[in-house]
Amino acid sequence: MIDFYYWPTPNGHKIAIALEEFGLAHEIKPINILTGEQHDPDFIALSPNNRVPAIVDHEGPDGRPLAVFESGAIFLYLCQKTGQFWPDNAAQQSLVTQWLFFQCANIGPMFGQCGHFRGYADQSVQYAIDRYSGEVQRLYGLLNRRLADNEWIVGDFYSIADMAHYPWMDHRQQELHGVDLTRFPHVARWIDAMEARPAVQRGMAKLAESLKIGNPTEETKKAFFFRE
Repeated sequence: MIDFYYWPTPNGHKIAIALEEFGLAHEIKPINILTGEQHDPDFIALSPNNRVPAIVDHEGPDGRPLAVFESGAIFLYLCQKTGQFWPDNAAQQSLVTQWLFFQCANIGPMFGQCGHFRGYADQSVQYAIDRYSGEVQRLYGLLNRRLADNEWIVGDFYSIADMAHYPWMDHRQQELHGVDLTRFPHVARWIDAMEARPAVQRGMAKLAESLKIGNPTEETKKAFFFRE
């Protein structure tokens, strides 16, 4: 059994989808980041950067419990644990890892900053809006070129790279980031394929009633943005 420390953010959705795709039994342990539960010392002991998601696998290596934080590390751990969604040869393994790291280092941070300045910031900072909105458009264009000749992000192999990217690019995120998907037809085709997968649907539905985008309260902003 895996304890899944989760809130319905894009990074949380990544692992929610993965646990469904991998078919791993898990129990959701909600961490309400809107009320500051991520600052609880017990959670920080599992996730030192006080961010969701995190997992505790009670059937870890040698049968001992193992805590894992950071979504990219969780993906790699689940692949190592199960052998699923992981190619057989080293070249393809490297390709999956490259695109997973690309998502963690580029899509998440740039899209997150774009969403912050477009939907959450107290003041309208036009330079920041333009800077991060431009990066979002650039990265969509990059993925559109990649998907023009590939069914999935790494080629013909559905992988953790696809699971990692999708939650940052679903229709709610497109609206928040000001993306016109008609400009990126190959991304649009890939999004349709992702949304048709039952495991993706189940993962995105977890705690869906708690999903909030934009218009945070002062209490929420204090809990979410301004505490160590």
